[in-house]
Amino acid sequence: MVLLAVAGYLAVQYVAGGAGAPGCRVASAGGGDARTTYEFTPEQAVNAATITAVGTARELPDRAVTIALATALQESTLRNLDHGDKDSLGLFQQRPSQGWGTPKEIMDPAYSAGMFYDHLLEIPGYLDLPLTDAAQRVQRSAFPYAYAKHEPDAELLAAALTGRSAATLTCDGRPGATREKGPDAVRAALVRDFGHAVLQPAGAEADADASTGPAAGSGSGSDERTVTVPVPGGNGPDAAGEPDRRGWQLAHWAVANASALHIQRVSYAGREWTAGNTDSKWYPTGTEGAKGAERAAGPVRITSAW
Repeated sequence: MVLLAVAGYLAVQYVAGGAGAPGCRVASAGGGDARTTYEFTPEQAVNAATITAVGTARELPDRAVTIALATALQESTLRNLDHGDKDSLGLFQQRPSQGWGTPKEIMDPAYSAGMFYDHLLEIPGYLDLPLTDAAQRVQRSAFPYAYAKHEPDAELLAAALTGRSAATLTCDGRPGATREKGPDAVRAALVRDFGHAVLQPAGAEADADASTGPAAGSGSGSDERTVTVPVPGGNGPDAAGEPDRRGWQLAHWAVANASALHIQRVSYAGREWTAGNTDSKWYPTGTEGAKGAERAAGPVRITSAW
């Protein structure tokens, strides 16, 4: 009876989204050593993706994104908290009384990330400072050295969410407690984090060519469920011979938002992630495999469950 009770509890937790248990994982591009992986929740994944998108939209260096992610890991564990010390709020525990914005503004992850970057850019030579020093000059925390311990995890997150490393972020994709779903919700979230230009050129709506794309070949269902996101600036390897960073940023962003937006499948550069896989890996698609497809990576295709 005890075993049945435990099994029933675990089944409920799986359906409900794990009650805060880690559902996402990011690894270094080099392998699966425990020291080069970080597990986190879908809520944390969404917030990390937003912080990164705000930074890259400003064309900030990866180091700035790493500093921001490490700071949010320390201040809120990447959760959008509606409480904190004194009047501190949000991902970065910013205080309305100290001029960071109104409570409503600070509770907007994109706004609070933007405010953090604004203050970070005012620090002369911040890129050359130790991470904990740069973060402390923005935050003025009572624990000035606390940020350093988050640097390895922040670097892993930044590498994946800026697209520097390919196919390194996965989530199980269990639907969360949200009403946001469908291609319209995906488009709205893309615009929220990246701006309206993310869906340009005009007409980047539901995938009109899904019948010939990677998603359709894996049972994507109705074309109307697939949002095609163009990848400007090249559809293949960059000068360093690696997959296009913009494409992998968008692909990883979609996986990070899979539970919140009920995303079923993400395809890019000859690889595909599907929600619900027990191993939650990126798998090669088509007959040429990932390496051949990277030469003509094309757009990112995001297929909703509804």
